Amino acid sequence: MTIGVGLTVTLRLRMGAHDAHYADELVDGARMMALFGDVATELLIRLDGDEGLFRAYEMVEFLAPVRAGDFIEATGVITRVGSTSRTIAFEARKVAQNVRTAELSPSAADALAEPVVVCRAVGTCVVPRDLQRKPRLVLPALSAQAPDHAKLPEPRPLITPPPSIIITPPERPLILTAAIVGAETTRAQTPHLPITAAELADEAARCRDAGASVIHLHVRNADGTPSQSSELFREAIDAIRRKTDVVVQTSTGGAVGMSVDERAGPLACKPEMATLNCGTINFGDDVFVNSRPLIRDLARRIREAGSVAELECYEVGHIDEALSLLKEGLLPEPLHFQFVLGVPGGIGAREDVLRFLISQVPHGSSWGVAAVGRFQRPLTELAMTLGGHARVGLEDNIYIEKGVLAEGSAPLVARAAAFATSIGREIATPDRARTLFGIKATAGR
Repeated sequence: MTIGVGLTVTLRLRMGAHDAHYADELVDGARMMALFGDVATELLIRLDGDEGLFRAYEMVEFLAPVRAGDFIEATGVITRVGSTSRTIAFEARKVAQNVRTAELSPSAADALAEPVVVCRAVGTCVVPRDLQRKPRLVLPALSAQAPDHAKLPEPRPLITPPPSIIITPPERPLILTAAIVGAETTRAQTPHLPITAAELADEAARCRDAGASVIHLHVRNADGTPSQSSELFREAIDAIRRKTDVVVQTSTGGAVGMSVDERAGPLACKPEMATLNCGTINFGDDVFVNSRPLIRDLARRIREAGSVAELECYEVGHIDEALSLLKEGLLPEPLHFQFVLGVPGGIGAREDVLRFLISQVPHGSSWGVAAVGRFQRPLTELAMTLGGHARVGLEDNIYIEKGVLAEGSAPLVARAAAFATSIGREIATPDRARTLFGIKATAGR
C-alpha cells in the first residue's frame, strides 16, 4: 500500500456565535470548508512535513444545517498519494447541539447518540517535491494505514460513536451494472421505462456511454407486462449487440409466480451472464419462491447455457446456499455475489448489514450491491467505497433526486460513475468486466 494512504486526522470544535452568518443562527457552509482546510494541513504536515497547498475540491455535499452552539467533528483521510498530489476525503459530523426549545433553558444542550453528517467533500492538495521533508510524524493514536475494509483505525481519537468515513478502496476496477427495466416498474410510475427491443438497446447504449459495463436485462410484452420469452430476449439481445458492447446479463428470476421453465426462457439465448436467486424471501406482499431443488435446477441450466451466474442474495442464508452449490459442483469459481438490500421482507439496507455480508464472502470472489428505492444511492456508494461493484437503474429506483424522476437509467449510472471517479475507482470497460467475471469469449457473443 502507498505510504500515507489511510492516514487520518480528526478535529473537533464548537461553532460560536461569531460563526453564525444567516437567520436562525445558521453557519455558512464555508465554515466547513475552512475546517477541512485545517484537517488537510495537519495531514500534510504529518505526511510531508509541510503545510502544502489546497488545489481544488472535486466534490462537496452539504447534508444538514449547522448552527451556533453545535459541536462539529471534522475528519480527513488520505485516499491517494501521487508524486506531488494528495487526494483527501472529508466528512464533518455534528456530535452535540443546543436543544433550542422554549420549554428549556437557552443553555440546554444534548450530546447526540449518533453523529449527524453535515458535510462531505473530496479534495486535492499539492506538496512540491522539493518541500516534501517526509518526517513521518504519524501518531498511532491519530492515524494508521487503511485496513482491507473501511473503518477508523484503533485506538479511535473520538469520544462519540465512530463515524462513517471514506477510506481508499482496494485498487480494483469497478463494474457498474445498469438494471434498465426489471419486472415490477411500470410506465405509469415513470414514462422513461424502456419496453421495446429498440428502446432497450437505446438505453443500454446510453448506459454504456455513462459508464456501465453490464446490462441486467428483463423483457416485457407489448402491453408492458413481464415476460421470460426466449424470443423477446433474443430480439432485445440482438438489438443491444448492434448498438453497444456491454455484457448482457439476463434474469432467471422473472416475475413472482412464474414457473421454473418460464424463468429459464432467456437461457435459450446463451447469455454471457444470468442471475441465480439463492433463496426464498417475502417480496413485499408476495413470496418469491426459490426452493432448493429449483435453485439447483436453474444452476444446472445456467451452466449448460455456458453462462456465468450472478448469485442474488436477499438474505444472509443465501450466501451459504451459494457456497453449497459450489461444493456440489454446480457453480464454477470465481463466484460473484449480488447483495440485494432494502426489499420489503428481505435484509435491510444498512452499513452494518453490508459489512457482515462482505465478511461471509470467500476469498477470490467478487461482490456488488443493488439497493431499492431511496437506499440505492447511499448503499451503492458505500459498496464502491468498500471495494465492491454496484448496480443502479430504474428496476430498483426511479428517482434521481427526491421527487424527481430519472430520465432513464443512464443518469443514475452517470452519477454512480462520477462518485467512483471522485474516490479513485477505475471504471471497468465491458471487456475488463468479462475478464473479471471469467466470461468466455464465445458465450453469447
